[in-house]
Amino acid sequence: MLLKDTCAIVTGGARGVAKGVATAFVKAGASVVIVDREAELGEATAAELGALGPVHFIKAELADRAALPGIVEETVRRFGRLDTLVNAAQASAQLMLMETTPEAMAIAFDTGFWPTFLLMQAAYPHLVKTGGSVINFGSGAGIQGMPTQASYGAAKEAIRSLSKTAAIEWGPEGVRVNVICPFALSPGVEAWREKFPKAYAGQIAGVPLRRIGDPEEDIGGAAVFLASSLSRYMTGQTLMVDGGQLRTF
Repeated sequence: MLLKDTCAIVTGGARGVAKGVATAFVKAGASVVIVDREAELGEATAAELGALGPVHFIKAELADRAALPGIVEETVRRFGRLDTLVNAAQASAQLMLMETTPEAMAIAFDTGFWPTFLLMQAAYPHLVKTGGSVINFGSGAGIQGMPTQASYGAAKEAIRSLSKTAAIEWGPEGVRVNVICPFALSPGVEAWREKFPKAYAGQIAGVPLRRIGDPEEDIGGAAVFLASSLSRYMTGQTLMVDGGQLRTF
């Protein structure tokens, strides 16, 4: 129960990797607010995880910047505090660079970078009170580059840069900011595996641990660590939770 008596917001938490993080947080004792655009799926996930602990669902379009402060306000009204903000949601169009339009770039930034930035600003005064932390999601596609991932990688690297600045500025207030770059079996990866089994097998062959990460046990476990007192002397760091695919040391 590393997160007992704490409260966390997890964006995109109705499915995939973010759902794994939300599940791990609830099992670690946290009250969790799941934010997602899909009401039916969000309510179903909240009901499922509600059997494990306090869970609340907020339907929100993260691209609607005006709605973002309300997510933090509703969380604090319901649970009385905020200890961890997990910015995991992200949408993007997979296009080659010369096919990437300003509109495609805007999708990645409107669903990833801008919500991360504005939710961090809204959460900051509450995180100062609790000595809390922010966990943002980056990607190896941003760090090393990947075909068709121009907009996605650009948004993710912007998030990492923002995270490093926040870690420096907010550290004196006791607020930590770290980044996770995951490789896990999300719905998108599952669809890719079914459509391109040989390419998937080749990808796994390039992972030193020879498997893909589990959203709850692997990615969620790392997130619980970053949210807990076990990592109280860590900030401004990027954790590659990818089985060793990208070796940054």
